[in-house]
Amino acid sequence: MNKMPSLPMQDLQPALHILEQSIGYLYQAALRAAVKLRIAEALQSGSKTAEELAKETGANPRELTRLLRLLATKDIFKLTPDNKFDLTPAAQYLSEKNTFSLRQAVLMFTDPSFWLPAGELHRSAFEPHLFNSMFGMSFYEYWDERITDSDNFHEGISSVSKLENAFVVESYSFPDNALVADIGGGCGGLLLEVMKANLTLKGILFDKAQVLEKHIFNQLDDPTRWSIQAGSFLEACPEADIYLLKYITHNWSDTVAIKILKTIRKSMSPNSKLLIIENIVTNDNHPHFSKNMDLVQMVLFDEGHERTETEFNSLLNQANLQLKQIISTQCHISIIEAYPI
Repeated sequence: MNKMPSLPMQDLQPALHILEQSIGYLYQAALRAAVKLRIAEALQSGSKTAEELAKETGANPRELTRLLRLLATKDIFKLTPDNKFDLTPAAQYLSEKNTFSLRQAVLMFTDPSFWLPAGELHRSAFEPHLFNSMFGMSFYEYWDERITDSDNFHEGISSVSKLENAFVVESYSFPDNALVADIGGGCGGLLLEVMKANLTLKGILFDKAQVLEKHIFNQLDDPTRWSIQAGSFLEACPEADIYLLKYITHNWSDTVAIKILKTIRKSMSPNSKLLIIENIVTNDNHPHFSKNMDLVQMVLFDEGHERTETEFNSLLNQANLQLKQIISTQCHISIIEAYPI
């Protein structure tokens, strides 16, 4: 009997790749579970068996093994030759005891408010207001109602920002004695680090009143160096020498982003500078955090999106601002420095 010619096995490897990618969400689910179970905290004292971890976490040892075994394939925890689990350099950052803990960031990015809309990503291609239709309100309205929760959006963003801010502060030379305004600056993490690293600077934290209530400037010894100001960046901004605008424009359409930039521009003096701190998307085939975040914006906000350098340049020009330079921070975000025209 004649047989049909078989397909070389190497030609089927791309199919296996697709199969693996289709269940990639399980890595994020396992990561959330490990954070919820506080596995990183339990391993701070050294490697432990699944049975030992079970006693500390109250979980089933068999299920813990299955969970951590998967994460170990991504270098998050590791299985030792003596059948114990241990921390890896990456897993250290899941512990709340770490200075740059990403515990809250993981809980935020894997929260149902992110997870469920992502599962309906295809709808975003033709259906506006996806988040609203699923939750009955906008993303920010959803989290404003939960602002007092221990695991909330603002805590998650602060967790992400603390890591990023370390790169930002090391990458930009702030002039002495400048007044720095952080527009939409949340709890003040970025501005705090900037002032800690630059002892002659003074700062203004500008955001909604309910967000400003959670500011962290009590960590700064000199209360005369900072002030908080409630308001909307769609209406008016304080006067300053340097403006920080981190993770703001990517939440909005071009029309609204230009309005925000114009509001800042009105308050700037001829010598003021604007520092837009955002992801810059590259049009290539290489992985980059900006491309993941672009889809986060797609499902959470009506017209939010990450932008290319060309798109940022266009926004700035329409707001009477000029792009001076783009500064790499050695992480996924960049500093876009702009001046008034």
